[in-house]
Amino acid sequence: MRLVANALEEEIVLGWLQPRERLIEEDIATRFDVKRHVVREAIAELERMGLVERVQNKGATVRMLSPTDVRQIYFVREALETLAAREIPLPPRPETIATLVEIHQQHSAAVERGDARAAFRANMAFHTALFGACGNPHLIEAIRTLAQKAHGVRSYTAANPMLLARARDDHRAMIEALEASDRERLVELCQDHLRPSREAYLAALEQRFGRTG
Repeated sequence: MRLVANALEEEIVLGWLQPRERLIEEDIATRFDVKRHVVREAIAELERMGLVERVQNKGATVRMLSPTDVRQIYFVREALETLAAREIPLPPRPETIATLVEIHQQHSAAVERGDARAAFRANMAFHTALFGACGNPHLIEAIRTLAQKAHGVRSYTAANPMLLARARDDHRAMIEALEASDRERLVELCQDHLRPSREAYLAALEQRFGRTG
């Protein structure tokens, strides 16, 4: 179940499954060569994560967040992530920097070879390590939950080579800010890092549906 849920999660983030697209259990079971009940469990997990919703007479579809949802989620994400950035002890522990550098190298290699799936996973690992350094498990969990809920927002940017390169450069700058114990720069970078996916999603919704809130 976890493998199917992870694969579908990636496909939603990367825009291969679009907002409002139906998730047909039989097709997914055939594609992954699993039983229907495994697919149902995977879809239920995605529903708990906020990526999928049940629509009457249509079954499960990829959830489309409204502009209001997106603005509110990103408002909270910015508050939580900048709070975590302010709580990271400075100077950072050497092992924190070492972990971030290693993940950054993996992310950079994925970006270089155009591997969007690997870049997505490395990006998630980078932010888990970065915000995990704040040492507050409750704050870390809240950040993780909101990031998952916003996965669909990234569907317009996560496979874009230019924006993947920007994320790579942002990560390098975050490491440099930590190494320099420059907290205000780190906070600024965390704020700016959220904007491209939010703005691209809102622009795509407006183009597709007109102003909806």
